[in-house]
Amino acid sequence: MIVSRAPVRFSLGGGGTDLPAYASRFGGFVVSAAIDKYVHVCASSRFQREIRLSYSKTEIVGAVERIEHPIFREALKLLGISEGIELVSVADLPSSSGLGSSSAFTVALLNALHTYKRDLVSSRQLALEACSLEIERLKEPVGRQDQFISAFGNVSALTFDRDGSVHVEPVPARDEVLGELEANLVIVWSGVERPARVVLREQGERIDTLEPDVLERMHRIQALGREVYRLLVSGDVDAYGELLHEHWTAKRRLASAMTDATLDEHYEAARSAGAIGGKIMGAGGGGFFMFYVRPADKRRVIEAMTARGLRVLRFRFDYDGARIIANHQRS
Repeated sequence: MIVSRAPVRFSLGGGGTDLPAYASRFGGFVVSAAIDKYVHVCASSRFQREIRLSYSKTEIVGAVERIEHPIFREALKLLGISEGIELVSVADLPSSSGLGSSSAFTVALLNALHTYKRDLVSSRQLALEACSLEIERLKEPVGRQDQFISAFGNVSALTFDRDGSVHVEPVPARDEVLGELEANLVIVWSGVERPARVVLREQGERIDTLEPDVLERMHRIQALGREVYRLLVSGDVDAYGELLHEHWTAKRRLASAMTDATLDEHYEAARSAGAIGGKIMGAGGGGFFMFYVRPADKRRVIEAMTARGLRVLRFRFDYDGARIIANHQRS
């Protein structure tokens, strides 16, 4: 039995500039943080030759090509595993939540399969293979932030060059600064699950056509990402909270499904209760809100969100990235 895990993430600034439609023209920059909420994948050999998969449903198939789940299918094809394996996926959070859970699943799965084959792979190889699987094989309209932060972990600055290369740098912020940031973020589940591809596809199409308003907002989001990096390094955490509101103002008009009246009401209720700034994470349209709240106002914001039927997520930053946490494979 092999147990692999990979973390989901918060995009702290610059999110969306990693999308190929934008990064291939202008380059991108994202500050992202892995958190201690994980997708786990268990892998073990089977006596039977069929492949057994367990996720929200169960599949038992005699050939890889018959697998319905696209990521399981393409990962097994990529690694050349065609029979006699059982794979089980368990996640700490719901899918379509805006925290990159699909890419975390892909990274955890690839790490489990490589370990099953007794391959030693780097964090970079895991991230690159996950990008290839999702973007090239499955044609998903996603960027490269989620795969890299899930593989590497930490609070990291990700630079996306126009040629497709990705540079990863842990943000050189002091421990006490990251601790203050962690304590002042309030994460709230909106109760709405939505496929990211719907929002991202529209956003990518609007970038492809070089709509001036969209490009202006994307350029500003990238600049805000770089400002987030500077503020964390300098330790000015409250100023980061103020940037969040501007980030959301720029982001919310990038696609028609980014938000709606109910989500806007939740956001304004949090602001009225004391949140300095916030945004919906990921592509938008649902998932989790992230609010920056000073300690004196935290209880009031949480009570306001709870009164609206929303649920608060408690978390810590993850500094490990993708890991094999158990390996009982026979030699």
